[in-house]
Amino acid sequence: MNLSMKWLSDYVKLDDTLAPRAFSEAMTMSGSKVEGYETEGSEIEKVVVGKVLSVEKHPDADKLVVCQVEVGGESPVQIVTGATNVNAGDYVPVCLDGAKLPGGKTIKKGKLRGVVSEGMLCSLGELGLTAHDFPYAIEDGIFILQQEEGAKIEIGLDIQSAIGLNDTCVEFEITSNRPDCLSITGLAREAAVTFDKPLNLPQPEVKHESDDIHDLLSVEVKSPALCPRYVAKAVKNIKVAPSPLWMRERLRACGVRPINNIVDITNYVMLEYGQPMHAFDYKLMQGGKIIVRCAEAGEKIVTLDGVERALTPDMLVIADEKAPTAVAGVMGGEFSGIMDDTNTIVFESACFNGPSVRVTAKKLGMRTEASGRFEKGLDPQTCIPAVLRACELVELLGAGEVMGGIIDIDNSDRTPTRIPLEHDWINRFLGIEVPREEMIRILERLECTVDENDVVTVPSFRADLQHKADIAEEIARFYGYNKIPSTAIRGSAQAQLTGLQKFEKKIGSTLLALGSTEIMTYSFISPKYYDKINLPADSSYRKSIVISNPLGEDTSVMRTTAIPSMLEVLARNYNNRNLSASLFEIATEYVPTEPDKLPEENQKILVGMYGDGADYYALKGIVEELLEVLGGYDCDVIPEKENPTFHPGRCAKLMLGDKPLGILGEIHPAVLENYDIDARVYVAELDETLLYENRAADKEYHPLPKFPATTRDIAVLCDEDLPVLSLRKAIQKAAGKHLDKVELFDVYRGAQVPEGKKSVAYNLSLRSADKTLTDEETGNIMKKVLKALAELGAELRS
Repeated sequence: MNLSMKWLSDYVKLDDTLAPRAFSEAMTMSGSKVEGYETEGSEIEKVVVGKVLSVEKHPDADKLVVCQVEVGGESPVQIVTGATNVNAGDYVPVCLDGAKLPGGKTIKKGKLRGVVSEGMLCSLGELGLTAHDFPYAIEDGIFILQQEEGAKIEIGLDIQSAIGLNDTCVEFEITSNRPDCLSITGLAREAAVTFDKPLNLPQPEVKHESDDIHDLLSVEVKSPALCPRYVAKAVKNIKVAPSPLWMRERLRACGVRPINNIVDITNYVMLEYGQPMHAFDYKLMQGGKIIVRCAEAGEKIVTLDGVERALTPDMLVIADEKAPTAVAGVMGGEFSGIMDDTNTIVFESACFNGPSVRVTAKKLGMRTEASGRFEKGLDPQTCIPAVLRACELVELLGAGEVMGGIIDIDNSDRTPTRIPLEHDWINRFLGIEVPREEMIRILERLECTVDENDVVTVPSFRADLQHKADIAEEIARFYGYNKIPSTAIRGSAQAQLTGLQKFEKKIGSTLLALGSTEIMTYSFISPKYYDKINLPADSSYRKSIVISNPLGEDTSVMRTTAIPSMLEVLARNYNNRNLSASLFEIATEYVPTEPDKLPEENQKILVGMYGDGADYYALKGIVEELLEVLGGYDCDVIPEKENPTFHPGRCAKLMLGDKPLGILGEIHPAVLENYDIDARVYVAELDETLLYENRAADKEYHPLPKFPATTRDIAVLCDEDLPVLSLRKAIQKAAGKHLDKVELFDVYRGAQVPEGKKSVAYNLSLRSADKTLTDEETGNIMKKVLKALAELGAELRS
C-alpha cells in the first residue's frame, strides 16, 4: 500500500520537521511496517519553468529551431531543439546547464550544428511522466505547461513545485489481517495514534440531489451469504473529462494511473476508504435491474481487459435481467464501464465474501486491486460512506448531478465484538506495568470504547481484534515496543533428533569424512531426463507424478530416480573444468501408487564421482565403509548387466538378504555422451529406508577372544564365470561357527592358469571361543571347506 504524505496531511497534521525516515521508523515500530519511501522528482535537478520568447529556424539545419527562453535570470537562455510543437509564448520545462533527469541523464551546454544550446526543453517522458498524468500534453513532443488548478506556472520556479512533483510516497507492507490499512484513512488512524495527533477523517456530504434512484433502478441479492451488503447510488448528466491536477497527483503517488474523472473517483475512494467501487453505465443495464447471483453453468463474460472468461456456478456475478455484467469483487464486464456517451451511472459499493472472491480470482487467473482487498475481508459499514464520498467528489468536480435516495441491501451481522479488558493479565502477558488509564487512552484513540465494566467494544473496521491477546498487542504497539525491557528466555528446549534424523546425520558425516561433498537437488525434473539415462520406453520409472503448475518444462514431473539429478550436477562440475568430484545426496524419489492416493516417497543415498582416484573399487570402498559405520550390514554383491544406465560388466547389485539394497557401478558411455562428459563416472544408489529399517536395535558387545586364532590360506581354480560370492558363502557354511573371518586377497589369471579359469585365494581365520583349536580340528574344518568348494567345481590349486 502506497501512502501519499500530502494526502495524509488532510487527516493528520504532522510536524513540518518530521523527515520521511523518522516517519517510517516510527510507523514501523508501532506495527505498520514500512518497506521504503521515495520523494517524487528527487532525481530531477536544475529543471525550471521557462517561457519561450522566440522561435527561429536553425541557420544550418532544416529540422532544428533556435529558441530564446526566459528562465528568471538576467538574460534569456538559447536552446536548440528539434521539436515541432514549440511556439513563442509557451511555458515549458527547461533543463539548465548541469541539470539531471530520471535515469541518471545529465544535460550539458553544447553546440548543435554550430549553434550554442545552453540547455534542453523537456518532454513528458524525460521527466518520468506520461499523458495519463497530464492529459492535455502530448508524449512525442515538448511538454507545454498549462495553468490549471493546483499548478504554479511561474518563470524560474523548479518544475517539481510547478506541477506537483514534490510528494513523498511511503510504501507499507500490509498483513492480511489488517485490510483496514489498505486505505489512506486506515493508515491515518495508525499515524494519529503513533504520533499522538488529532485525527480529522472526511465526513462526506452531498449538497444537492434530484429525482430518486428507486424510480430508476432496483437491486436483488440472491446470494446474501456471498454478498452481505450491496449499496447503489446514481448520478445523471455526467460529464466525462480529465480529473483535476490534485486528484491526478494523489493517484499517481499511490501507483494508480489516472483515466478520467468518473473512473478516477472510484479509484480515489478505493484508496481513501479501502472500499473498491465500480461505476456502471445505466443505459447498458437490461431491464433497469441489478441482480447479485451465482453464475449459471456455461455462462461466459468478456471482462474489461477484453478477455472472454468461462464462469462456474460457485462464482458470484453482478447481472442484469439478461446476462452477467461484472465478476463480483474482481472486474467489471467489457460493456459495464464508462463510455464517451455515458449519461447516467450507478455507483456500486458492496461487501463480498472474501474467500469466495479469492477462489473466483484464482480460477479466472485475475488478481486486481479490488479482489486483493475483498479477499482479506472488508467492513460492510464502509459501503455507505464510500458511495457518499464518491457522489461528493462528483459534485466537487462538476462531473454530474447526484440523484436522491440510496439502495442499501444489508444482510451483514452488525453485532460488535466485545472483549474484556483484563488489566492485570495484559501486564503479566507483556511483562510491563501499563496503568489502566493509559490502556483505555490507547484503545479510545484506536476508536474502541471501554465501558464502566472494562469491556472493550471493537469498531467494525477492526475485525482482527477478537481475543484479549489482540488487545494486549494493541497496548504494546502504542505503549512502545522499545519500552518493553529485554529479558532472557527461561526454560529449556525439550526437542531432540529423531532416530531417522540421527541416522541421516551419521550418513552425512561419514560420507563427508570419506571425501565427498553434499549436494541438494530439486525433486522435480524434466521427463527428458529419462531419455538421457537410456531408460526403456516401457520402464516403470517413466510413470512420474506430473506437476499441474510447474516452474517450467525442466521441472514438470516428480522424479522416480535421483540418478539423473546426480549426473546433472556431475556434468555441471565437469563442464566448468572441475577436474575431479566426489558428491553425495540424501534424495527423495516419488513412486506413483493409486490415482487417488499420494505417491510413495522413498529416501535414497546417492554417491557420484569422477576424476583422479575415481574407479569402481574406490566407489565400492566408500559404500562398504558407509555400511560398516551404519551397522555392519552383511550385503551380497551380485554382477548386474541389464541396467541400461550402467556399463555392462562394471556394475553390481547390492542385496540385503532377499531385498534389493541398491546398485553401484560405472555409468554407460552412451549416457555420459548425453551429458557431454568425457570421463568415466561412477554412481551408487542405496535404499536409505531399507537400511534404517534393518539397522541393529542396539550394539552387541562381546569380550575379547581368550584363545588364539589359526589362519589358513587356500587358493582354488574355478571357472571364470563362477562368482566369488558363491565361493565365500560355501566357505562360511562349511567352516561353521569356528570361522572368525574370511577375506579374499587375490584373483589371478595368466600363466599356469588354464584358459577359462581363474585362481581365487582366501585367507581364513579359525577360532574357538572355548579352547585353542588343534591341528587335527583345523584340518577337519579345512577338509569340509575344500569339499564344499569342490561341489562348485573349484579345485585346490597345487
